[in-house]
Amino acid sequence: MFLGHRIADRRVLGLICKWLQAGVMEDGRRVAATKGTPQGAVISPLLANIYLHYVLDLWARQWRQRHARGDVIIVRYADDSVVGFRTKVQAQQFLVQLQERLAKFGLSLNASKTRLIEFGRFAARNRRKRGLGKPQAFDFLGFTHCCSTNRNGGFQILRLTVKKRMRATLLAIRDELKRRRHEPVRVQGQWLTRVVSGYFNYHAVPGNLIRLGGFRSAVCRLLCIPVIVTTHSGGCEPPIPVIVSHLCW
Repeated sequence: MFLGHRIADRRVLGLICKWLQAGVMEDGRRVAATKGTPQGAVISPLLANIYLHYVLDLWARQWRQRHARGDVIIVRYADDSVVGFRTKVQAQQFLVQLQERLAKFGLSLNASKTRLIEFGRFAARNRRKRGLGKPQAFDFLGFTHCCSTNRNGGFQILRLTVKKRMRATLLAIRDELKRRRHEPVRVQGQWLTRVVSGYFNYHAVPGNLIRLGGFRSAVCRLLCIPVIVTTHSGGCEPPIPVIVSHLCW
């Protein structure tokens, strides 16, 4: 157990082992855990991060010192990682050895999310010489990373909110607004302000303002609550329907 390298208290290690064997509740029934960490458990991300530190991080550092030629950039967050190389040959070599390394610990890469792409400062120029299209983009930490240029024509990485994630967030906001539709508009607005502020605090990066503007417009449309108000101008005249839209931002 990798935890034993840093934790000497056996009581803590025993408590973690019990946590891993506790299982999960599904439809009111306890399902025993056979391997890995319980899905959705509070401790699962922490244990996975510690596990990958020894399985991946330390091994990748040694690989870079022994086999790499040129710069190697490794960025990992939880179980998502991006690795950059100077040449395609080194990238292919690292991928093969990484799969072998993970297999020793009963792990494997997600084939649908693992790609080898040409990306970087010279990717567009090199692909243009070979008659290929634009460099491929990749999703990481909620952003789609694209090769782009700034106003001066220099290279820059453009980060855009992942469309699929943004649609999912809007659907969640819509469902929550439906659940809160009987609450006062001011209360709904205060809740929505906290949600949108947190969303903007994370996604408001240079180059992403257009997509955030679309997100804001969609939220405004979700918050427009039509209310029918009837007024009487005389004793015998029929009521006149008036549509009033309450918008709180």
